Amino acid sequence: YRIFFKTYTEKVWGIPCSQIRADWAAQRIQNLSLKQAVLNALFGSQNAKSLIKTFDYPRLGPGMMWERCQELLERHGSPVHLNTEVVRVEREGQRITKVILKQGDELSELTGEHFVNSMPIAALVHRLDPLPPDEVLAAARGLKYRDFLIVSLIIDRPKLFPDNWLYIHSPEFRVGRIQNFKNWSAEMVPDSSKTCLGMEYFCSEGDDLWEMSNDKLIEMASEEIVRLNLGVQPGDVEDGCIIRQYKAYPVYDGEYRQHLKVLEDYIKTFENLQTVGRNGMHRYNNQDHSMLTALLAAKNIVGEQHDIWNVNVERSYHENFTNEEWSKVKQGAQSSKDDSVSLSRAA
Repeated sequence: YRIFFKTYTEKVWGIPCSQIRADWAAQRIQNLSLKQAVLNALFGSQNAKSLIKTFDYPRLGPGMMWERCQELLERHGSPVHLNTEVVRVEREGQRITKVILKQGDELSELTGEHFVNSMPIAALVHRLDPLPPDEVLAAARGLKYRDFLIVSLIIDRPKLFPDNWLYIHSPEFRVGRIQNFKNWSAEMVPDSSKTCLGMEYFCSEGDDLWEMSNDKLIEMASEEIVRLNLGVQPGDVEDGCIIRQYKAYPVYDGEYRQHLKVLEDYIKTFENLQTVGRNGMHRYNNQDHSMLTALLAAKNIVGEQHDIWNVNVERSYHENFTNEEWSKVKQGAQSSKDDSVSLSRAA
């Protein structure tokens, strides 16, 4: 804990560990100890549930999955509205009747029998019309979030370190994690003579990192990657770009449970509204957990009975396969080798 988790955790969340509930860690590092990590590094043991060594990865990144979903939806007559804001969710009692959308300067409305939400649950309740009771609005205001930005650097080197990503716990560096995109899939970096590193910074909207100019962020990230002694020399950085993401992480502070319980109980009173995903449920889910909540919401619409709020309550880890278990899964899977690559190293 003192060697790694304390400093890294406080870098991610921006608050002391004493103010963070243990819920998030129980899922993320299940059954993992320092002893197991060392044994895995030395002898290749792969039975710890948080140590994954091989996996399939989309050739051009996980966005390919959602492009495919959009293609399938539109093929079956369901349009996907991009760059569109939900400005109001109208209700009659405990039944949603329509959603008011804004795209550019144009307003439109959508009606339906069932509604599934994935926006931050706090934002959802504030968009309800009429508004919910004061205690529900107060609970929504009590939820906190951590924001995120990534500085993608183009490095004039064909190859650097072999890992997909590296976690940087040292407090003298502001970067929290580094992704080596070429090691996820070579096709993510079209020029094989270059490397693209994603320097990830955890921040809060309005703080110095969030407000820093793009040029300053690229300068800071370039200086830090050199100081980290990962093979990048001064002058190797050719270019960079910045992506900022609001509300990337739901914060598990000392009060979040009581606020979330109020919101959960209120949402459950609606006849035709379900809320899913990381922000829709204010849960620090992995992508697979978030996708599962959406799949179960769809099953509920066609008549099945699933309590979405129970997904991951038992702190199960959906990547918790040993080599033998994973082999059985892969034998039964019908995956397209054209759209994925198999990697052999994960950090």
